[in-house]
Amino acid sequence: MKIVLATNNSHKIKEYRSLFANMPIEVLSLSDVAIKSDIEETGTSYEENAAIKAENIAQLTKFLVIADDSGLEISALGGSPGLNSARFAAQHKSQSEANRAILKSLEKSDNRQARFVCVIALANYHGRLNLFRGECLGRILMRPEGDSGFGYDPIFFSDEANACFAAIGEDEKNRYSHRAKAVEQLLAYLADEKFI
Repeated sequence: MKIVLATNNSHKIKEYRSLFANMPIEVLSLSDVAIKSDIEETGTSYEENAAIKAENIAQLTKFLVIADDSGLEISALGGSPGLNSARFAAQHKSQSEANRAILKSLEKSDNRQARFVCVIALANYHGRLNLFRGECLGRILMRPEGDSGFGYDPIFFSDEANACFAAIGEDEKNRYSHRAKAVEQLLAYLADEKFI
């Protein structure tokens, strides 16, 4: 079975391929199916953004399409960067600069609670849409740790994993991450519907 992942983000493609590694599913990127469309995220929620991407790409291919939207929500910052997590990172010279900006904004805060959220949308050419949501609770560290993972992983400490996401291996992260939890629901749905 082949599923198109509505992205060309190499980190995200690698993570999804790892999450699907034990399933009879081949994860294809947009470039694998010669789609160059860049879908603008105009929604006001993770659900809307994921659905916009999945439904638009599903109209261009005969395969099932998955798209996700995710973000880091920090309590002391009113839930920011949240939906704007990718844009926040893009506003800085690098992801590490964005991470430093977050750490600086929390310097005087005792509240370091945070969560990662991921919503996956599954769509097909005929307009069918399903949504799956995963969350991972934790806190923002005082300084970056580890050298694996990507994005905000070096500053996020997962309560469930009892570790910083950038300081643990990919396999361990895939047991606890927000994306892994959403994928688990997606796989259960695909199995129930006899897709796999």
